[in-house]
Amino acid sequence: MNSKQFNKEFFDFLQKCPTPFHTTEYLKNAFQEAGFTALHEDRDWEIGSSNGYYCIRDNGTIIGIKLAENLPMKKAWRMTAAHSDSPSLQIKPNPLKSSEAMQQLCVEVYGGPLLATWFDRDLGIGGRVSVLADNDTLRTCVIDFKRPVAIIPSLAIHLDRNANKDHSIEKQKHLYPLICQTVEKEISFDEILLQQIKNEYPDLVVCKILGFDLFCYDTNPPQFIGLNNDFIAAGRLDNLVSCFIGIKAILNGGTEENSLFLCSNHEEIGSASFAGAKGNFLSTVLERLIPEASLRSKLLHQSCLLSMDNAHAVHPNFPEKHDPEHLPMLNHGPVIKHNANQRYATTSKTAAIYKMIAGKLNIPVQEFAMNNDLACGSTIGPIAATNLGIQTVDLGVPSLAMHSIRETIGSQDPYMLYQTIAHFYSCAALPRVVS
Repeated sequence: MNSKQFNKEFFDFLQKCPTPFHTTEYLKNAFQEAGFTALHEDRDWEIGSSNGYYCIRDNGTIIGIKLAENLPMKKAWRMTAAHSDSPSLQIKPNPLKSSEAMQQLCVEVYGGPLLATWFDRDLGIGGRVSVLADNDTLRTCVIDFKRPVAIIPSLAIHLDRNANKDHSIEKQKHLYPLICQTVEKEISFDEILLQQIKNEYPDLVVCKILGFDLFCYDTNPPQFIGLNNDFIAAGRLDNLVSCFIGIKAILNGGTEENSLFLCSNHEEIGSASFAGAKGNFLSTVLERLIPEASLRSKLLHQSCLLSMDNAHAVHPNFPEKHDPEHLPMLNHGPVIKHNANQRYATTSKTAAIYKMIAGKLNIPVQEFAMNNDLACGSTIGPIAATNLGIQTVDLGVPSLAMHSIRETIGSQDPYMLYQTIAHFYSCAALPRVVS
C-alpha cells in the first residue's frame, strides 16, 4: 500500500463513520473479512486456531486480537489504542422544539467542540436507535440519514454589529438546528426514525422506538486542500485517523507476538463509562485470555502500548500559543507527546522505543510539549498505563483546528504514522531497553 491508496481508503472510511457506532461496525466488518472470530462477553470463549478475534462492548468500543502463532501464552503483547468518538452535538431524548413556524432539534454539547464552527453547516444525523421488534425483543439499529437534514443559521451581521469583535455562544439558546418548517400535522420524531429504519433495515419489523443515541455531523466530504494537495480537511479527524491506522496496521501485521488494537468510545468526555477506557473492558478481555494473574502481570510488563491521538501542529497565525522549542509541523512526521504531569503517558524509555521503530523506516519523528501557560489535554494512554501496568507512549498525527467541525492535517502524515504502526506489529523483535 502506498500513500495515495492509503488516503483513498481513508476518505472512504471517513464517509462511512459519522458516529462511534458506525466506526465500530466498520471495524467489525473489517475483522470479519479477515477471518476474525467474534467473542462475546456474556458467553464462554473458545480460543483455538482462528486468524484473530474481536470483541465489542456497547456498539461503540471494539478490541481486535491476533495471537502469536507459537506459544502465545509465553509472548508479550503489542498494543495500540485510539478512540472512536469526536466532539459533537447530541440529540436530547425529547428532541423537537417549535419556534416561529420552524421545527428545531434540542441538542446538548458532547465533549469540547469549537461551537462557532457548527453554524451554517450542512448537518446530517446518525447514531444508534433502540427498538422493540415484532418478536418482543430489544434490537439496536445503527442509522445514518446520509444527507443534510439540519442547519444552525448564524444571526445576520446587520442584527449583531459586534459579531466579529465580541461574539459569545449561549448553548441553551443558540444551538437549535432547524430541521423543517412547521406543518399542520404535528411532527413525530419517532415516525421519522421508523421511516429511516425501514429504509435501512427493510426486513426488520419495528413495533416501537424505545430510545436513541443520535448525533449531528457535518455532511461535507473529506477533501485534499492546497495547490499541491498538501492538506486533508475533514470532520472527525480526531480521532478517526488513528482508528483507520490501527485497523490497517493490525490486519497487515505479523504474528510473531500477540497483537491487540483497542478503539474506545467516550474519550472526549473523560472515558468514565461502561464503554470508556476507564471501564474494565480491556482488562477483563486480557484476564480471560490470560487467566493466570502472575503470568498476565509478567507478560504485560514485557509489553508495549502505542496510544494514538492527534497532536497540535503549530498554527501559523498563532505561533505564540505554542512552546517555541516544540513546534510540530504538518507533513513532517508523527508526533510524540510529552507532559511532565503524565497527562500523556510517554516516558523517555517509551519515546526511545518508538524513535527506534521509526528510525528503522527512516521516518522523521517530531516532539510536542504544551505551552506552560496553557492546560494540557490527555488521552486514553495514561488510563491504560495505569490500569494495566504497561509501558506506553502517546503519539499521533499533527493537526490544526482540533475539535472544529472540520479539522486539517497533512496529507502525508497519516501514511507515515501507519508505516511505523505496521512495523511495530510486524517486526521480529521490539528495540530492547537495557537498564
